[in-house]
Amino acid sequence: MLQVAHQRNGQRTGRRPRLSLAALILLAIGTLVVTTPELRAQRARGRTAAATEHPLATRAALDQMRAGGNAIDAAVAAALVGGVVNPTSSGIGGGGFVLVWLGADCKPYLLDFREIAPLGLDAAPFERRPLPHAQRGRLVGVPGEVRGLFELHRKLGRRKWVDVVAPALAHARSGFPVGRHLASMLRSHSRTLRREPGLAAVFYPGGRPAALGRRLTNPKLAATLERIANEGPSALYEGSVAADIVDSVSAAGGQLALDDLRHYRPVERKPLHVRWEGYDVYTMPPPSAGGMMLVQTLQLFPRDRLRRVGFNTAAYQHLVAEGMRAAVADRMRYLGDPDHVQVDIKRLLAPARMQLRRQSIALDRTHAIPRFGLEEGGTHHLVTADAGGNWVSLTTTVNRLFGAKVTGAQSGIVLNDELDDFTRQQDVAPFGMSESPNRPRPGARPVSSMTPTVVVQNGRAVLALGGSGGTAIATNVTQLLLSRLTFGRSPAALVKQRRFYIPTEGAYIWLERGAARAHVADLERRGEIVGTVPYTASAVQLIAVENGLKVPAADPRKHGSAAAR
Repeated sequence: MLQVAHQRNGQRTGRRPRLSLAALILLAIGTLVVTTPELRAQRARGRTAAATEHPLATRAALDQMRAGGNAIDAAVAAALVGGVVNPTSSGIGGGGFVLVWLGADCKPYLLDFREIAPLGLDAAPFERRPLPHAQRGRLVGVPGEVRGLFELHRKLGRRKWVDVVAPALAHARSGFPVGRHLASMLRSHSRTLRREPGLAAVFYPGGRPAALGRRLTNPKLAATLERIANEGPSALYEGSVAADIVDSVSAAGGQLALDDLRHYRPVERKPLHVRWEGYDVYTMPPPSAGGMMLVQTLQLFPRDRLRRVGFNTAAYQHLVAEGMRAAVADRMRYLGDPDHVQVDIKRLLAPARMQLRRQSIALDRTHAIPRFGLEEGGTHHLVTADAGGNWVSLTTTVNRLFGAKVTGAQSGIVLNDELDDFTRQQDVAPFGMSESPNRPRPGARPVSSMTPTVVVQNGRAVLALGGSGGTAIATNVTQLLLSRLTFGRSPAALVKQRRFYIPTEGAYIWLERGAARAHVADLERRGEIVGTVPYTASAVQLIAVENGLKVPAADPRKHGSAAAR
């Protein structure tokens, strides 16, 4: 069984003497000093493993497990560090989903800490998106990350809360080197990002984007993290930090209130589960649409059929893309926050329904989905696994690049623009619908593509994965899972393989740059309209078991980091 210590006043008790917070920060700084941005010397396999989108987050995860923590401690520490050193994608002003496989209990645990709409939400402006800069605060949802990570740690973690917050606090206070992804985003989006004073003060020293390797500090965020380490989530959801969040959102035209923050709670949910070719696959249910796409695709295609058409051939991509387009249509018609609309999962996944869909898919024709604006962005996915059989697949996000471009004036928190994931009414008109199940409404969670997934065989986890990149998340995760379970691709090969994407307008399928002309022509003969992926910032992180050891892999598209011990 997992060893879960008791808590008093938000702090863990245990047999080890407690170090002061300052001492913990000094220990974290000691690790930080010898850390290079790339962490070039990494073990390829081991009993513990982590894969994240930043080397410092990976290091934090492994350090937690080396210090006696478990995979849950590691994931929480990595998520918090990622929000400091790579805040383009995530941070404590956002939210996410986490799926855990508990090795001793042989069962999953799933927590939804997705952002929710304020109770004072005015839905009318959402029909006029994109909103003007002065109204960007309308897109800010109630942040769920701190309550979510705290609850995950309270329930399943092993170390003290202050221990897992300390690495992120150390990086915010004492500095971190700018990584390649952050440097690229600061440079390419300079004109937009410099408009926000909080971002400009930290990431544009002297008015210029911080260059690769430059050391940055974030003192306001450090002070906030110190309070969270000492006081728990009440430090963010009540008091001066909460007031700062509300004031900053209001100044940007939003409607967030103190009661919205005070009443926020994460939700435990039951994972989607499908048995496929000897594996038990667990993934995210609504309000995620990603898990639905993954499960439906598995139900449509037996392994033998995929093997017959061959790995990543045009025929293979066409078949899988057809299944994915059908899942996108289901998303638009049926999926919303299950706490606000009825989502009939059993009917959507019914074998008879999937059989009819399978019969409609052929190698020589393509079904189009109606054009509609379905856009997401951002996110950071990480996976951790410990020697006790516990695995964590966690996706955290502020949505688009630096979220809503709203920063807490005093707290330094970058706030999300997650409410942009609600669907406009005009986008469901092509489906003959008068309103969307994912329409903006007070207190609702917008539908997401995040797809944290764990695969189990004979009671033991053998693969955990998830991704970032908005609507590309579910297609990426589904492709890599199929490649592993059908063709036995190695972890390193999985994250490097060429992938395809399902656009929501224009072309029917997007390929990454460099696709052979013959391959494109083959897809076109099958009725596909082929385009080129216009971005490269979608990524998958994973851990797989090979020869009894855990092998992590990180996506090179966002310069991720994977290591094992």
